[in-house]
Amino acid sequence: MSILAVHHVQLAMPAGGEAQARTFYARVLGLPEVPKPTTLAARGGVWFGNGAIQLHLGVEAEFRPARKAHPALLVDDLDTLEAACAAAGFPPQRDGELPGYARFYVDDPFGNRLEFLQVQPTGSPAT
Repeated sequence: MSILAVHHVQLAMPAGGEAQARTFYARVLGLPEVPKPTTLAARGGVWFGNGAIQLHLGVEAEFRPARKAHPALLVDDLDTLEAACAAAGFPPQRDGELPGYARFYVDDPFGNRLEFLQVQPTGSPAT
């Protein structure tokens, strides 16, 4: 038996938040929306992804944001993504404590914590 890969990461959201999710995940982060199977669409929520990652946002009746647990997403242009988040009203919080990576945290519209990282060239300080 072997675990092969992560299929998707699920985050919770409150009922009725699909438009906010689309604005943040598709427009700000640039992740295309992935159609949900018709058998699951009635549950609400929205899915996003590309060839590398799938993020599923599911409706949780007694929603509470994930403040500590979070997905960490590797990106190729951290500075541009950081600027896009800030411009859209989602203030990034830089953290230089992971050697070999530049990274920041940001909260989605529902308060879920997300981490974005970019590999730094050898010898570059983390930012």
